[in-house]
Amino acid sequence: MPRRYDPQRRQRIIDAAIRVAGEKGLAGLSHRSVAAEADVPLGSTTYHFKTLDELMVAALRQANEGFAKVIVSRGGLADPRTDLAAELAGLLGEWLAGERTGVELEYELYLAALRRPALRPVAAEWADDLATRLTARTDPVTARALVALTDGICLQVLLTGTPYDEEYAREMLARVIDAGA
Repeated sequence: MPRRYDPQRRQRIIDAAIRVAGEKGLAGLSHRSVAAEADVPLGSTTYHFKTLDELMVAALRQANEGFAKVIVSRGGLADPRTDLAAELAGLLGEWLAGERTGVELEYELYLAALRRPALRPVAAEWADDLATRLTARTDPVTARALVALTDGICLQVLLTGTPYDEEYAREMLARVIDAGA
């Protein structure tokens, strides 16, 4: 039987990996579980992703795109007329108000980089991208501090289950921005 051409198969595998990890956590992620979820032969997952780390890298990279899309859709980070602290707090609120599984998965993959060196460069992409965008409005040191604060706020919301407090986030972000000025 001839091989069926399926240009979307790789993407379906990544999407399936995100769903599996979202439902079962990273502990439930395997080539076999992803193949079943994507409805593809097991050999397809190992063809496109030789190791589980390669699959996790692709999933993390795609998950990282979620926050970048929120940034681009709002457009306020680049606009010098906007209140930077308010814009960042609003971005976090919009992202955290989105599909919770995706945000949790992104952080689970992000923290998995502690034990999986292959994930580290991709985990750093989110922080580097945000810091680069922020340096258009502030100095590089303040930009990194803002990234660390936003990261910490997100982790606290996810870990404690407390609702996101946009006004608190805006105030803390403004303090960092003012200190860097």
